[in-house]
Amino acid sequence: MEYTLNCNGKLLDMKTPQVMGILNATPDSFYAGSRSQTEQQIAERTHQILSEGATIIDVGACSTRPDSEPATEEEEMERLQVALAIVRREAPEAIISVDTYRPDVARMVVEEFGADIINDVGAPANSKRLIANSQENMFRMVSRLCVPYIYMSRKATMYDILKDCAEAVDSLRSMGQKDIILDPGFGFGKTVDENYQVMNELERMQMLHLPVLVGISRKSMIYKLMGTTPEESLNGTTVLNTISLMKGANILRVHDVKEAVECVKIVQSLNSQIVK
Repeated sequence: MEYTLNCNGKLLDMKTPQVMGILNATPDSFYAGSRSQTEQQIAERTHQILSEGATIIDVGACSTRPDSEPATEEEEMERLQVALAIVRREAPEAIISVDTYRPDVARMVVEEFGADIINDVGAPANSKRLIANSQENMFRMVSRLCVPYIYMSRKATMYDILKDCAEAVDSLRSMGQKDIILDPGFGFGKTVDENYQVMNELERMQMLHLPVLVGISRKSMIYKLMGTTPEESLNGTTVLNTISLMKGANILRVHDVKEAVECVKIVQSLNSQIVK
């Protein structure tokens, strides 16, 4: 299916699947190679993401890795203020997504830095204190901000993911939200086997007639299966990104942009042969 997103007046055409490059302004992301904290590191990562072919930069400042201690809202805001100022300076026309589950952080990054997309993975499961920032509050905030919103499900089966996403979409639509992207939530609330079962059924996400984002880059579903580490998980990531595209994914959220862009080109070439 073909979709477009209105990103602050910039239309993003997803006839060709898009690549979203990860920029982690955190000291504790699960993949050490993705951490960018100094001004030079953030600037270099910004240029790397774009030069390798990504169309979206996803900036995060609060790690959601298992068993991590989440940054406070103030810490998250301070990190984002620094990182986004650098990204905007280095790439003023870039489409920027911000990875946050806090409504007030979403408001700040859109109003002060013109963030184009809010990517919400929800509060960490191990932090009941943060779950008080309810989903409904985030829904209301993004609807007011009028920016595309990525909703991620933490459900463990495709049946429950589809039900969860459908309910979220109904709620968002009732508040006036227009652009919605769905993320099945690989690595969140799922065992290794459940992750692979969801991947096996990924094409069912198209039933909801909305763009689908897949984020499996270097995650534990790869390195636990292989008995390796995040640093050794690029090959597995590339395999799963390719499968995701063949099952209809519209956006790949990745650490390794060049390899993901190559996946898109190869799958697009295959699809063009099918059309012929």
